[in-house]
Amino acid sequence: MNKETIVKKLNYAAVGEAISHQLAEKMVKDYNDLHPMEQYCFNVGKDIINQILAQPGCVGLRIYKAINEVGQETLVYGGIDTNGRTIFEYPGVGQDGKLATVEALIGDRGNPVNFW
Repeated sequence: MNKETIVKKLNYAAVGEAISHQLAEKMVKDYNDLHPMEQYCFNVGKDIINQILAQPGCVGLRIYKAINEVGQETLVYGGIDTNGRTIFEYPGVGQDGKLATVEALIGDRGNPVNFW
């Protein structure tokens, strides 16, 4: 009898769900109570999110906490594929009409206003 390992593949496109405003408020308050000196939110515009999600093979976003060039806390985010890997490049067509590797978009600087 063959033993097979069954690996459940996560549907990365379906990660996340809508939650109530009350639960969201509680989760944010609980975090802020534990980390009162940390920035509690970041702003990200839909334009960069739509551009990242429109890349070939992209099914979602991966968001990293980061420190920018001037030492401020920020986010870095990029697309993920169906295997949950961050997309750094994808096949495309170069200016000469030949197949080429295209560098994927990675986002940052989504925090024009600091909230403390």
